[in-house]
Amino acid sequence: MAIDPEWKFIDGSYVKAHQHSAGAASQQSQAIGKSRAGNTTKIHLVIGGYGLPVEFKITGGEVNDCFAAPDL
Repeated sequence: MAIDPEWKFIDGSYVKAHQHSAGAASQQSQAIGKSRAGNTTKIHLVIGGYGLPVEFKITGGEVNDCFAAPDL
């Protein structure tokens, strides 16, 4: 089986945020959103044809892969 280096695959994984993570004293933007699982962050990852990471984006948990794909 030959590897096609032109292929790219996108997938997202949820990371559960600690219950006290939202509303912290920091003024910096946080990638924490509400989803069915509560406070979550989502990691959108692009993998190349060789199975190695190419690009990633971290968003709030409510962001769908379809909305993150154009930026990646």
